[in-house]
Amino acid sequence: MKYQILKEDILFDDFFQIKKAKITHDLFNGDTVDVERFCFERGDSVAILLYEKDTDSLLFTKQFRYPTIKETDGWILELTAGSIEPNEEPEHRVLKEVEEEIGYQVNNIEFISSFFVSPGGTSERIFLYYSEVTASNKVFEGSGMINEKEDIQLVKIKTQEVFDLTKKNHFQDAKTLIGIQWFMANKIS
Repeated sequence: MKYQILKEDILFDDFFQIKKAKITHDLFNGDTVDVERFCFERGDSVAILLYEKDTDSLLFTKQFRYPTIKETDGWILELTAGSIEPNEEPEHRVLKEVEEEIGYQVNNIEFISSFFVSPGGTSERIFLYYSEVTASNKVFEGSGMINEKEDIQLVKIKTQEVFDLTKKNHFQDAKTLIGIQWFMANKIS
């Protein structure tokens, strides 16, 4: 199976890009097709599921997310996460995000997976990690970067309550659901 990009234009270029492409690609029946597609270029991101062993809690962030206001009140619970800078290693970025957003110092991280957020519309991949901490690992203020106008609240939820909330469709963020389900499948005996 092959494809060819015949033309690609940048329609919007600011914090992210929107591209429009004319593409020809093979079909499963042996034919080819010419199509026009759009791509939201946001860059790759990291996220981490943190388990606080001494409180048997999972750590989440709560912050206002404008794109969610049509379906929620705008404030959602999610994993600590952030965008990877150009030429930055995902492992480095995820450690910085934990310090900046919730104030924890993390020493050992476990890679869970990387995945596309919505491959029909965006090129963004998320690199998902896991780490175990204790309350004593909170050594910084956290709450986000003032220069980025972030206002982030740390939310600790006991693991059993997280499982109950998951069953009630409380979590609305895909990376968070993937992290919780991974934890349930791999860390609960």
